[in-house]
Amino acid sequence: MTSERMKLIPTRTALAALLSVGVLAGCSQFQPYQRPDTPLPAAWAGGEAGAQTAPLAWEDFVSDPALRALVQKALDNNRDARIAALQVEQLRAQHRIREAARLPTVAAGVTGSRATTGENEPINSTYTAGLQVTGWEIDFFGRLASLQESARAQYLASEEALRSTRIGLVAGVASGWLNLQSSDALLRLTQQTLATREESLRLTRLRFDAGTASALDLRQAESLVESAGVTLAQQQRQRAQDLNALTLLVGQPLDQPLAEAQLMPARTAAGDVVAEVPVGLPSRVLLERPDIRAAEQKLAAANAQIGAARAAFFPRIALTASVGSASSELSGLFKSGSWGWTLAPQALLTIFDAGANRANLASAQAEREITLAQYEKAIQTAFREVNDALAGRDTLATQLASQQALVRAETERLRLATLRERQGVASQLEVLDAQRSQFAAEQALVQTRYALLQARVALFKATGGV
Repeated sequence: MTSERMKLIPTRTALAALLSVGVLAGCSQFQPYQRPDTPLPAAWAGGEAGAQTAPLAWEDFVSDPALRALVQKALDNNRDARIAALQVEQLRAQHRIREAARLPTVAAGVTGSRATTGENEPINSTYTAGLQVTGWEIDFFGRLASLQESARAQYLASEEALRSTRIGLVAGVASGWLNLQSSDALLRLTQQTLATREESLRLTRLRFDAGTASALDLRQAESLVESAGVTLAQQQRQRAQDLNALTLLVGQPLDQPLAEAQLMPARTAAGDVVAEVPVGLPSRVLLERPDIRAAEQKLAAANAQIGAARAAFFPRIALTASVGSASSELSGLFKSGSWGWTLAPQALLTIFDAGANRANLASAQAEREITLAQYEKAIQTAFREVNDALAGRDTLATQLASQQALVRAETERLRLATLRERQGVASQLEVLDAQRSQFAAEQALVQTRYALLQARVALFKATGGV
């Protein structure tokens, strides 16, 4: 064989090896994720299409300084937010584990063995020391790449879940604080009404004793006093429950000024508490919400699991290697001439597994269909939540204006009824009925006013504020 022929043999062998590797690499079952086509509405219910806007930051949404301080404490101390943050760290570590699995693990090892081959045979000793690579899987078919991508998607989903938790926490604290403010406003209104009715009862009793009021007038006055007392007890209980709920959200006992919940003045505008929330295009809002992004990342993870399941049908190629020193005597382990290496590739192809690989692939495909349905449902749910919040914002503003007009009318009615009763042209029952109506109208006004603010909070949460 000529020298030129001998030179060509290694070259051909190398080319054949490179070609084999290229063919095997082309068999990779890893499939990059592509966002599915999901029908998105062009406009919100009622025809409001909005504009291209970025999500509103919670610092810009919360205008009241006391509420802003409370939200910050909740973000720092709430246990649900802490759990979500720790889950992010856990899944980040699992992603790093999957990433590291694609690279060989190199270990330094020292081994020794002593054995005989027969009863009267001498003892054979073998000592080795060096670097070892054990069972490194060469990912020709994308199994490890698919598992790494799945772990990465799960990690990204946990980050979006953390964002969703924080947005929900901001909205929850704002809603809880408004509930507490509403309870305080109703409590103060009831206390004032109870004091007025007790004074009216005192005067009615004096008139009854003087014979100028009937027993029916007296019983009506007593009924109004007891009714206000019942309402007062209910509102005291509700305030305590609102305070407990807010304390749980914040994650620590509230400061004394906040626990006492100084009542927000009635003249305070809505924008002085929480800002108006701009609503953008449905496609932008729905696809940028963190809960929907989390659902999409879970879909990407399920898609990657299909690639890992498909790769299980192909051979699994692993490599074991070592380089170091070997000697039959421990004293000669590191002497010159004792160095060497070993290389042991291995390829395993499953021949029979009773259908386990096919079942695993079918399970992965079903899981992807489940997560796809969950992703689509998350979009539909988000669309409904935004529409509900928009409907509340638009109708409650009109309702508030009408309720304010009703309170003015009932207040004037009470004034006129009282004037007629003093002039002797109306009965005490007419005055008591006017008092009941005015109290109910003022309660509804307080509830409507805070419901309008709650609608803004709901819209902030529904549009995925940050």
